[in-house]
Amino acid sequence: MKTILNRLINHETLTKEEAKTVLVNISLGQYNPSQIASFLTVYMMRNITIEELSGFREALLELCIPIDFSAYNTIDLCGTGGDGKDTFNISTLASFVTAGAGIHVAKHGNYGVSSISGSSNVMETLGVKFSNDKDFLTKCLEEANIAILHAPLFHPAMKNVGPIRKELGVKTFFNMLGPMVNPSFPKNQLVGVFSLELARMYAYLYQNTTVNYSILHALDGYDEISLTAEAKIITKSSESMVNANDFNLSKLAFEDIKGGTTIEESANIFMKIISGNGTEAQQNVVCANAAMAIATVENSSVLVAFAKAKESLQSGKALKKLQKLQQISQAS
Repeated sequence: MKTILNRLINHETLTKEEAKTVLVNISLGQYNPSQIASFLTVYMMRNITIEELSGFREALLELCIPIDFSAYNTIDLCGTGGDGKDTFNISTLASFVTAGAGIHVAKHGNYGVSSISGSSNVMETLGVKFSNDKDFLTKCLEEANIAILHAPLFHPAMKNVGPIRKELGVKTFFNMLGPMVNPSFPKNQLVGVFSLELARMYAYLYQNTTVNYSILHALDGYDEISLTAEAKIITKSSESMVNANDFNLSKLAFEDIKGGTTIEESANIFMKIISGNGTEAQQNVVCANAAMAIATVENSSVLVAFAKAKESLQSGKALKKLQKLQQISQAS
């Protein structure tokens, strides 16, 4: 590691194979916490290269505990986080709205590192069980249309990194990797990223896969469709911009989509919105993101998909999927 760190400090970059080897060695416990922290810090001070990102991704996918959902046409709605915006849990709520619209969702998530409350914090608070047992997860997918894949249970390689990330408390390149290393290898992905540059890198890496994807980045910095500004959407076949008008909605203000200041408050906001009692702005931003996921899977227009999302939320279908997931969690 000393050699690697010296090279990185001298502004050299790693090849794909070198990056992969470093991550494998981290997982084997070959480096001490200070070395790992230094390694992570380098990438906060300079941009990661495609070769490096690709190598890290390959290592994590090879080291993960895979879960076979190949019989289902699943989608993962996952943001990188790290946008520093502290919104409420938009992509997790959108996941349940998507599930309520009849689509199978394999939601990859983790505890918040750079945010107050990550997807896993809210799910845990609401009594959803985390497991990597295939039978349990398949039951969730079949009966609730959604399975929650809590990242640490599938990425044992990360146990040496988790505590260091938490202590650092800022975004690292693992934020970039999160959406790319879903252990169920979903056929569809809606990925929100915190920068335009990262959106381009993702598009480059995803081009060479069989995944049907939509990568999005709001131009004012959000890693989701925020409705506060235009968002860039990159798919395998096109690049486009989307804004509130495309959903026949009014533009939102930052305050409209702020999250809670504690995990409990975040869970309360989550329940309020999924129960159909959120503000109009909250419901619209959730449904806009769910619409993008539905449109990705069904290849439909965003307006048709938005109507489906709205119906899923307002009819209580999304809430029923959460309640089913809670029941299955309690029964097992």
